[in-house]
Amino acid sequence: MHTATITGSKKTYNVGKIVCLGRNYLDHIRELNNEISDQPVIFCKPASSLLKNDGQVVIPTYSSDCHHELELAVLIGKRGKNIPLADALSYVCGYGVALDLTLRDVQTQQKANGLPWEIAKGFDTSCPLSDFVPASQITNPDNLDLSLKVNGQLRQHGNTNMMMRSVAEIVSEFSEFYTLDEGDIILTGTPAGVGPIVSGDILEGVIEQVGSLRVSVV
Repeated sequence: MHTATITGSKKTYNVGKIVCLGRNYLDHIRELNNEISDQPVIFCKPASSLLKNDGQVVIPTYSSDCHHELELAVLIGKRGKNIPLADALSYVCGYGVALDLTLRDVQTQQKANGLPWEIAKGFDTSCPLSDFVPASQITNPDNLDLSLKVNGQLRQHGNTNMMMRSVAEIVSEFSEFYTLDEGDIILTGTPAGVGPIVSGDILEGVIEQVGSLRVSVV
């Protein structure tokens, strides 16, 4: 059983589903030459994709182009369905730092064949994740600086105020498609600057007020 914890709390959350939002930063959409969609681009990762802080990423042998994507993670604290926008943040109990690692070559091939591309997103260790901080400690989740360094070199830098959908909008909209349960995790999208990682790399992600995440690649 995979669990999530909130700093300063003895409570643990059994992780259910990890629901992810793609194409939520305009600059990232443009760098990959993707189309802007009015509908949310949603995909899921299994709980088995989780990797704890200071863990080791294992890139599958069937890929030669794994990319990093730094994201704000949202931990759901209570069950909800069709959550009104005005109430959405009350369902959030914590925020964390996450990486959505993507096998870009596999994803591209799956897209070209008109096939789902979860196999490019859901492999073991594809979701490195920090512990969460209490939601009450975050002044405004829609105005947080985030940055990622690879081997000490800045690769990604942005702010959650660049998101096309706010955290509240994401939670509310996702709850139309899925019942959100306690322990579910939402990934909110990545800013521009995604790129390849290889064996030996050290990745360090930081989100203002939330914390940091460090993993290595084997």
